[in-house]
Amino acid sequence: MRKTHLIIVNIVLLLWYFLSMIGLKIGDKYLVTGAFEEEWVFMLIPTITFVLMLVTKNVGRNIHLIWLAGWFVTQFLSHEWYTLFGRGFMGEMDKKIAYFSECIQLINMDGRYVPDVYHIVLHILIIVAFVVTLLYREEKTLVDEV
Repeated sequence: MRKTHLIIVNIVLLLWYFLSMIGLKIGDKYLVTGAFEEEWVFMLIPTITFVLMLVTKNVGRNIHLIWLAGWFVTQFLSHEWYTLFGRGFMGEMDKKIAYFSECIQLINMDGRYVPDVYHIVLHILIIVAFVVTLLYREEKTLVDEV
């Protein structure tokens, strides 16, 4: 994996996540509501781990991988778990359905929570960033080999 791929994928993830800081409404539905006051630190953490990865070698990469894995697990438990099992432990199902009712959804099932478009894309981007970061190896130049 090339460093440019690594940078592009992680920047796309950060830009997509930044939408949750400012919010974006399309027509009468939200792609995502703005939550800067509640979640600004969660924008700061992946930004710091990404920069750390770029300025250090393996240590920063490993810290970024740990963050991405933890972020995905948290997202999975907050969203897909409810879809798969019909209940969860990160809020009540009815409240979750009501909270996301104004968001753009691909699938809407009565009495069942299904992640909205924003979260589906976010989860895919987290997985892609994790895989690309995991597969990335520092490129060796001729100067390094001598």
